[in-house]
Amino acid sequence: MRKIGLLVTGIAGAIALVLAGSASATILERGTFHDEFAERVSDFCDVDGLTVRLDTTVDGRFLVKTRGADRLAYYQEHLKVHQVITNVATREFVTEVDTVLNKDHRVTDNGDGTLTVRVLATGNGTLYGSNGKALARNPGQVRFETLLDHGGTPDDVADDEFLEFLGTVKGSTGRSDDFCAAIVDAIG
Repeated sequence: MRKIGLLVTGIAGAIALVLAGSASATILERGTFHDEFAERVSDFCDVDGLTVRLDTTVDGRFLVKTRGADRLAYYQEHLKVHQVITNVATREFVTEVDTVLNKDHRVTDNGDGTLTVRVLATGNGTLYGSNGKALARNPGQVRFETLLDHGGTPDDVADDEFLEFLGTVKGSTGRSDDFCAAIVDAIG
C-alpha cells in the first residue's frame, strides 16, 4: 500500500513539474500608448480629385510574453482608433471608430533566421455620418501570416524586422461593408 502511495505521489509530482515548466510564460514587456496625427490624402478611395484630411487618435495597450517549449515571443495589442475623415473642399465629414485586438496566434521559428507569425485580428469597426447615424460596419475576425527576420534572437521582438506579408489564412468572418463606398457617398 505504501509503495502505491509513493508511486502516485511521484507521478503527480512529475506531472506538476512538467505542467509548471510548459505553462509558465514570461512577460517581456507591457505598456500603453496614445498617439494623435493628421494627414492629407489625395484621390481618397481612388476617387480622382477627392482630397480628405484624416484626423486620427489611437489609444492602446500591448503585451509581449514568451510561450511554448521554444519560449518564443508572442505579441498582442488592444486598440481603440477614432478617425475623422473630412472632405477638404466641402468640410463634410464622417467618423470611423474601431476597437481591435491583434494577437499572435502562432509563432513558428523557421530555423533560417526567420519567424512565420499567424495573427488573429478581431474587433468592430463602425463608420458614422456627421449626424451620428451608423453608415457601415465591419465586425468579425481575420487571420493572416507575416514573415519576420528575428535578428538572431527569436525570443525578443525588439529587433524583429518585417519581411513579407504571406497572405490571408482565414477571411473575414463578419459583415464587411464597403467603407470607401459609404464615405464617398457621404462626403464625396
